Amino acid sequence: MEALEEPELCFPHINTSCRRTRRPYMETTLMYSVLSCIIVLTVILNLLVIISISHFRRLHTTTNLLLLSLAVSDFVMGLLEMPVHLDYQGCWLIGDRMCALNAFLSFLLVSVSVGCMVLIAIDRYIAICNPMFYTTRVTLTRVKLCVCLCWMFSGVHSSWMLRDLLKQPDIFRTCYGECIVVVTFAEGLFDLIITFLGPVLIIAILYSRVLVVAVSQARAMRSHVAVVTVQRSHTVKARKSEIKAARTLGIVIIVFLLCSSPYYSFAVAAQSNSVGGITSGIEIWLLYLNSSLNPIIYVFFYPWFRKTIQHIFTLHILQPGSRDVSVM
Repeated sequence: MEALEEPELCFPHINTSCRRTRRPYMETTLMYSVLSCIIVLTVILNLLVIISISHFRRLHTTTNLLLLSLAVSDFVMGLLEMPVHLDYQGCWLIGDRMCALNAFLSFLLVSVSVGCMVLIAIDRYIAICNPMFYTTRVTLTRVKLCVCLCWMFSGVHSSWMLRDLLKQPDIFRTCYGECIVVVTFAEGLFDLIITFLGPVLIIAILYSRVLVVAVSQARAMRSHVAVVTVQRSHTVKARKSEIKAARTLGIVIIVFLLCSSPYYSFAVAAQSNSVGGITSGIEIWLLYLNSSLNPIIYVFFYPWFRKTIQHIFTLHILQPGSRDVSVM
């Protein structure tokens, strides 16, 4: 029986090795099953979003470009980040440099997601509150530039936050086989403001304004629907489409806030202000779960996504001229 038991140390032949975290067999099996399903779902659904927006020319809009950037970060999260956390039992087995790289990737992807949420809120604010200037102010070139700046800023921010760990990957570990990130109170406060409190404030202000304008426009459309001309009818439909898009993207942002709030609350509550780089804590998985929920929201609220999924699974995208098919 003893031969079948898991070794107590991560590296049995190293005296300074960390101890392995033990869990009951049923708990481990259930956890692996649920989290594995979440990972597979995250990778597949976000890959479908990436293929859909990249392949079909009718989907090459400014708003969808922001969704594409968000889907890329969610896809990488599911492909590289989540699997590492799935099998972590208190032992980091692939070296200190990979620990630093993993921590950097985690910080980067979370920062990019937050940045995309802010850009989406700005996009919807201009589309609803200043529709006359939307096509001139929000162009594909400017959105691409904003997306690039979002990724660059996130990279710089993550590098600065983890500068000590990136220079000396084993600086914070207390035993061999540990992967941990430690930040000072000032750094933690700065990160909290930059990646959560500041963006949340911006999003709340913009969407409160969008909500007021959308409600007033909806009432105006209902009151004039019986007397509009054909030309005005097309305008009304366009406005309804913009309002529906704002509502859908608003749900995406609300889900993000619900998923990320526990993690940041945990970070603030921790007296030591240290966050494990690899942990199976529920607040970490709630943060990562947001990457799975985004494409699920698209399935329920975006008809074009359901159509593109049909084209992809039936291999119609391999046919000549499939890029120009109307899926809107």
